[in-house]
Amino acid sequence: MARSRSSHRWLREHFDDHWVKQARKEGYRSRAVYKLQEIDQRDRLIRPGMTIIDLGAAPGGWSQYAARRLDGRGRIIALDVLPMDSLAGVEVLEGDFTEQAVLDALLASLADTPVDLVMSDMAPNLSGNRAVDQPRAMYLAELALDLAGQVLRPGGDFLTKVFQGEGIDDFRARCKGAFGKLITRKPRASRPRSTEQYLLARDYRGGI
Repeated sequence: MARSRSSHRWLREHFDDHWVKQARKEGYRSRAVYKLQEIDQRDRLIRPGMTIIDLGAAPGGWSQYAARRLDGRGRIIALDVLPMDSLAGVEVLEGDFTEQAVLDALLASLADTPVDLVMSDMAPNLSGNRAVDQPRAMYLAELALDLAGQVLRPGGDFLTKVFQGEGIDDFRARCKGAFGKLITRKPRASRPRSTEQYLLARDYRGGI
């Protein structure tokens, strides 16, 4: 089947992308790593010794970066519905995070170990229909926040991708009610036309 003009445009843009080229050069699995890297460098997010959950992890760029930052001291559990190749220092779980059985497996793997950081780069498969895509994206963000409420230690952090639109104000209010500080970041590696942004909620105080 012939590719559409938009598909050709995406492919050309992707392979010409500065961040794609840099990821290849530096051995990272995806350009998304530079979004996390910028946030980490700006907000001092990841430190050796931490326990981290990475939601929507495949193909593994965020986990790969976090593992390098932990330098063998700490723990990372990566979860995605898509298959993900193994990574040194990363425990990989494959499953649909929206299913209770998968959540139970994730919680069981923690064995009551308190978590320092829950980070989520989850996004739905976008249809192009904003009225459909936005609720799906907010649903995933809400699930990630609910998990953070179950596993974060007091003072822990939560980082998630969201898209500007309906539901975001209520979501921000939930974060503000449970954390000491809420920061909005739009990393340089986020495509300018994208409405995605990242919310960093710091100093978990309970109440989710």
